[in-house]
Amino acid sequence: MRCLAIALLLCIATVAMAHEGVENPAVMERMHGMKQIAAHLKVIGDMAKGEAAFEAEAARNAASGIAKHAAAAPALFEAREDDPKSEAKPAIWENFEDFTRLSLELEVIATDLSATISTPEDLRPALQQLGQNCKACHTDYRE
Repeated sequence: MRCLAIALLLCIATVAMAHEGVENPAVMERMHGMKQIAAHLKVIGDMAKGEAAFEAEAARNAASGIAKHAAAAPALFEAREDDPKSEAKPAIWENFEDFTRLSLELEVIATDLSATISTPEDLRPALQQLGQNCKACHTDYRE
């Protein structure tokens, strides 16, 4: 769990730093979408680590936010836009069907969690499910 939490924090920090100096508006928009996923993931992660008090409604809302932005991700990446600050690998467009599958899988996972998180004990498995999906996508499709 500790390794997963560290990996998620690194992803969140990288997304935040990546926005500086982006000139392409389409790239900025998709980075913003990814940043929103990271922010919602941080809410759940902070509760799971005990750095924030558990609030079931806030955790479910965070999962719902992840689902919303995951659903929008394929459309944001559909056009092959680039920027020197972009961390998107060309593999996204070479394997767009798989990229879309992973995005929609994240949407399904997060939607399910938005209806089922009710106790602090639900957070760890939720974070693991979300983190595994994020890692699978980032491994293949993000610098």
